[in-house]
Amino acid sequence: MICNNLFVFVLLSGVVSTDAFVPTRLTTSMVQKQSLSLGAATMEPPSTTTDGPTTWECDDDLTECREVPACDEEQCRTSLDVRIHGDWYDLTGWRKGHPAGEHWIDYYDGRDATEVMDGFHSKKAMRMLERLPKTKPDTAELLEETAVPDSSTQIAFRKLREDLEAEGFWERDMIHEYKILGIWGALVAGAAFTAGSIPLLSTFLLGLSMTAAGWLGHDYIHGIDEYAFKLRNFAGFAAGLHPTWWSDKHNKHHALTNEMGCDEDVATDPFLYQWAPDPANDSPLRKIQHLIFYIPFSFMFALWRVDSMTVAVDAVEKKRPGAKDELYSLLAHYLFVLTVFPYTVWIPAVFMSGLVSALIVTPTHQSEEMFDEYQPDWVTAQFQSTRNAVTTNPFSEWIWGGMQYQLEHHLFPSMPRSKYPSLRERLIKFAEDNQIPGGYRETGEFEILKMNWDLYKRVAEADPVPGATPSRGRIGQQGSIEGTNSPANALPKATA
Repeated sequence: MICNNLFVFVLLSGVVSTDAFVPTRLTTSMVQKQSLSLGAATMEPPSTTTDGPTTWECDDDLTECREVPACDEEQCRTSLDVRIHGDWYDLTGWRKGHPAGEHWIDYYDGRDATEVMDGFHSKKAMRMLERLPKTKPDTAELLEETAVPDSSTQIAFRKLREDLEAEGFWERDMIHEYKILGIWGALVAGAAFTAGSIPLLSTFLLGLSMTAAGWLGHDYIHGIDEYAFKLRNFAGFAAGLHPTWWSDKHNKHHALTNEMGCDEDVATDPFLYQWAPDPANDSPLRKIQHLIFYIPFSFMFALWRVDSMTVAVDAVEKKRPGAKDELYSLLAHYLFVLTVFPYTVWIPAVFMSGLVSALIVTPTHQSEEMFDEYQPDWVTAQFQSTRNAVTTNPFSEWIWGGMQYQLEHHLFPSMPRSKYPSLRERLIKFAEDNQIPGGYRETGEFEILKMNWDLYKRVAEADPVPGATPSRGRIGQQGSIEGTNSPANALPKATA
């Protein structure tokens, strides 16, 4: 969605005063400088005095937020406000302290982030919400006039989530957890045992183990329980995938699913296109993409590994939480692989696992609705952009790694995947009760692959479309791939 939340600063006689800020979204508030402890209660909004505008600066752990001048001699900072469960919070001072990165807060400037907050955060993180400073009441009123109200579907979904939490859906079935972890370990052991004598079999087993490790790591990185926290770096050690890189990329896919220009999972050009592009963004490969799709699919894990190592080094340099341990897990992975397996085994295994994984993750979204603007009703958007696969045998049920229940996973990403099958009937009823367009979508595991191939073929045969949405975002698009362009970040300061 093109950003329309711009700040207008009015200068009166060259002097900054309370009347000098006339927001269409809101800027800062006028208060005396003070320091307040956030140990117990929610911070009250700043008051107004004649000392000039102030904004918040918060410690990373939110133990204290301080009001500081928003303006220096030349510039004034804008504010950054997000709605969560009906309340607006001023996150200006905590933006850089957000453990998952400041870009996440930028995505939701001026928007409702309730479902994303609930979906990705532990109970401990949710309790920290109480420490955040609230947006000034008159500002919150202005924001509420411009933001889209919560839909009845969103409200019903929050009630469903509360019911599921009360019923224990986030409690892990440890027998199931040990079983799937044991299958991965057996595959690795089998691959190691046959690496010298039967290299082709070793490649096959190692490739399957990498795919399984990807699904296991995916579950642990999403998880918000102690078991998941302990195994967060499993993806690094077992699959060569960096947890922070995965979180940045994959959680954004969950938050802005199939939003053209924002969701990296549908920005696969110039090798694969999900819609006919503008001539300036076209490629000759598009005309044959349905014939060569398996080639970029095979490269998926290899590219992810390169990205993982790049982000791992960057995360250490930026001192992101847990960055060193995550880097060590990657180094341990390559030490193990290079020591145990000849390159003629592990390199083909990487490409095999890439092909298998891509065949699983692409069809559950790419054949569904694509959005050329932000979808404020996150719940309805998940139903419209997601299709489940109905597996037909025990091997398929295992190799899909829970992704056959893609809708359940997207609605409840932190829920252990063993719980997904029991949600099906409830989500079918939820879709019916809330009259969600398209309802609960599911298709056989082979038919869904055919649907995706048909999409590639249709797009390959289509003419380019002048003005088509770029896959990496438009200028000013909030949350675009090319750059985080929320009002607070794209225009962090306004000249006074």
